[in-house]
Amino acid sequence: MYGLLFRLVIIRTNPELAHHASVSGYRYAWPLVRVARWLRVFPPPRPSAAVDAMGIRFSAPMGLAAGLDKNAVAVRGLMATGFSFVEIGTVTPKAQPGNPAPRSWRELDLHALRNQMGFNNEGADAVARRLRRLRKTRLGRAAVIGVNIGKNKVTTAQDAAADYGYTARALAPYADFLVVNVSSPNTPGLRDLQSTAALRPILESARSGADEAMGLSAAAGGRRVPLLVKIAPDLADADVDAIADLAVELGLDGIVAVNTTIKHDLGPGGLSGPPLRERALEVVARLRARVGPEMCIMGVGGISTVDDARAMLAAGATLIQAYTGFVYGGPAWPARVNRALG
Repeated sequence: MYGLLFRLVIIRTNPELAHHASVSGYRYAWPLVRVARWLRVFPPPRPSAAVDAMGIRFSAPMGLAAGLDKNAVAVRGLMATGFSFVEIGTVTPKAQPGNPAPRSWRELDLHALRNQMGFNNEGADAVARRLRRLRKTRLGRAAVIGVNIGKNKVTTAQDAAADYGYTARALAPYADFLVVNVSSPNTPGLRDLQSTAALRPILESARSGADEAMGLSAAAGGRRVPLLVKIAPDLADADVDAIADLAVELGLDGIVAVNTTIKHDLGPGGLSGPPLRERALEVVARLRARVGPEMCIMGVGGISTVDDARAMLAAGATLIQAYTGFVYGGPAWPARVNRALG
């Protein structure tokens, strides 16, 4: 059914317009999605699929990667499709429109997506207000929500740490975990922040901002929000190792691997989907060997089938995330994958 809709309607629609329509559907029609789940159209995961990581119980290994629900408007609907967690964002301190259109493309022959969105979002304070309202509802309290944070386009590299600290402080009270995004290719200079010298103050600022928001101190008290960093697939292996070592040194809770790639000749922007699979598996395996068995690694990139998901877990991922596979697979796809992983 979804395949027919995709071929006849969705691919004939502007990609960004289709994105907004999809998010609106999950935002406003989430009760219908929950009914479908109740009717087992979206089957629940088996109990054996549950994963304990970062002090959180995940009902299944696969969640939604950041980028689809940038402003936390559709969490209930997206959770109802069968994702075990939803990562919203990327959220920046101040609202910004992102890059000029066109900035989103389908690469149908590759089953891939390409985007140059540029962190378009409503800003940390607006998203915090929305999450505060969501967390007051029963379904909102039950949802496992990650928040992906970034810097504003106009913020200089020298001031980047302050941006991450501000956003972490604003959103930590409503997040199950935070992800520091220094790996999007669509904000000028952002990927330069992946050098350990530039990354260290950013991670320290995000950590202190989150701890301050949660009332943590050297004395005691408060809830510690797990902090992860998201890295690019285009890093050299030595740079992957350096970030892994820094994550261990700073006591990060995890690493998200990987973001989109710019190693293609299709046009501007980062490419996601199957072309990322091989490198994503390599990076996840390398990270696991470097950080040991305890740190959470979220594997993302090229997961389109159950076999892809299993391969990512076998490479060393604790949890996995998808985005492009969801776009091509349709609303019932997350539940099917997570059910098969039990």
